[in-house]
This record gives sequence, structure tokens and C-alpha cells, in this order.
Amino acid sequence: MQIIGDDEDLRDILDRVLATGVTYANEMRLAPTEVDPEERLVDCRVSMMQRQAQPDALLVEMSDVTRRNRISRENALLIQHGAGRQMIRQLAHEIKNPLGGLRGAAQLLARQLQSDELKEYTDVIISEADRLALLVDTLLGPGGPPNKQKLNIHELLEYVLRLVQPALGENIRVRRDYDAGLPDIDLDRDQMVQAFLNLTQNAAAVLEGRGQITLRSRAIMNFTIGDHRHPVVASIEVEDDGPGIPLELQDSIFYPLVTSKPEGHGLGLSVAQELISRHGGLIEFESRPGRTVFQVRIPLKTGHNPRG
Repeated sequence: MQIIGDDEDLRDILDRVLATGVTYANEMRLAPTEVDPEERLVDCRVSMMQRQAQPDALLVEMSDVTRRNRISRENALLIQHGAGRQMIRQLAHEIKNPLGGLRGAAQLLARQLQSDELKEYTDVIISEADRLALLVDTLLGPGGPPNKQKLNIHELLEYVLRLVQPALGENIRVRRDYDAGLPDIDLDRDQMVQAFLNLTQNAAAVLEGRGQITLRSRAIMNFTIGDHRHPVVASIEVEDDGPGIPLELQDSIFYPLVTSKPEGHGLGLSVAQELISRHGGLIEFESRPGRTVFQVRIPLKTGHNPRG
């Protein structure tokens, strides 16, 4: 049974320790194997065996820290989301309050003007005030608690694909990897459509007309979100084979107004995270050139246990 794959980085480490005798100690990633189908993060220590009979023997010690690293990363995402919410409230307070007065003053001024040419300027002011109000509403996201009903997540994903189809074109393929045994989930349909629409549109945008989007669903047992361990969560993934998220943006990708696209407004991921959080869930991600995966985790049951 293969526990560790034929990992090139690990071979290089072993060769280096054999050649120099210097102990290696660091974190490293191990590729999936038949025992562990997911990539693992381990603390690895490689040192020379102090035995005369085996002068070239190495001692390899590994400690799996995948779960510890995931929990740490998850907590960072939750903190980021909380900070993002605070930014949204501050933006709403600073922008929306003066907009009503600005628009009202422009309307009053327009009534006093006799020249149609001058009224064009007040029309611009009113139009821009409305545009900024719409931007703030988008930042705030759909209001109110979720209006939950039993939904088939795969039917919802297919609906989202129909909405995003015009942006896909002929050279973007869609691969479906659905778990047919995943039960219906209590969800707010409108909020879920918006969240997965934002994720799918982002994936389509980074592919620039060519590539593959994969939609994947799984049930995961004993999964922690925040301070709670859930017996079962639904994991719905949106994956693309595009260039990946720039390293300098990965620590802030869920903040409002953060984007790598010149024409983007940086609201899609922030709004999606907010909508998923209203269902007790969380969006995580992994990204490298050629593979970016956004993982939506939603509890299948309302009950939860403290993290253990």
C-alpha cells in the first residue's frame, strides 16, 4: 500500500541530506496517494542515522499538519470576513448618507434651471448618485435572513450554468463531478444562485475564453467551521484551470474592492462569502497556476458540536 508517492521534492531532500549530512526540517506538501486522495501538508525532518553498520541510512520523520493548517487558514478567512463586513458598514455610512442629499439638491436645482443644456449637468449628477447608491447596495448584499427551503444543489448549479452560458463561449468546457447521493439542503435559493453565479462568473472571466470549469459536490464527515464541528457538510467546488490568483492577493481576496481584473469591481467574492456565511458556511480556496478551486462548505444539519 502506497503511503508516500514518488515525490520529486522528497527525493531531492533525501539526496541532499545524504550528500551533506545536514539535517533537513521544514514543512512540505505530499501529493495524493491511494491511502490519502488529497494533498497533505507535513512537518518533515530528515537526518542521518547514527549507526556504523548503516552509514548511508536516513531517519525520516513526518507529522501530518494538514488539519492544523486548514483550521488556521479557516480562522484567518473568518477574521477576514468579519473585517470585510466592518468595511462594508463603514463604506455604507460614508457614501450612502450624503447621496440622498446630493440627489435631492440636484433635483431642486434642475427645477430652477431654464436651460436644457444646463439641466444635462444635473442629470449627470442624479445619474451618478443613483449609480453610487446601486454600488453601495451591492456592497451590502441582499438583506434579511435566508428564506430557506429544501433544494437540490445540483439542479441549482445547472440553473447557474444556464445563466452564465453566454460568458462561457465555445472554448470553455464544463465538467460535472456530482455526488448523486448528496441530499437536498435547506438553502435560500436566491442567495445561493447569487453566490454560485459570482464564483462561476469569476472562473469564466479568468479563463479568457479558453479552458475548463469543473463543478464538484461531495459530502464530508466531521468537518469544522469556525468553532463548531458538524457531523456532515456539503462541499461544492468551483474549479478552473486558469492562471491562478496572484500571490499578493491571496491573503485579501475576500475583502471588498480587491480584484486582479482591471475592469472588475472586487465585490463578487466578498458578496459570495457573506451569502454563504448566512447559511453557517464558509468559502475556502486553493490556487496555483493551472488550478484554482473555491470550496463552498455548508452544514447539512442545523445542529453542531463544539470543535474537538
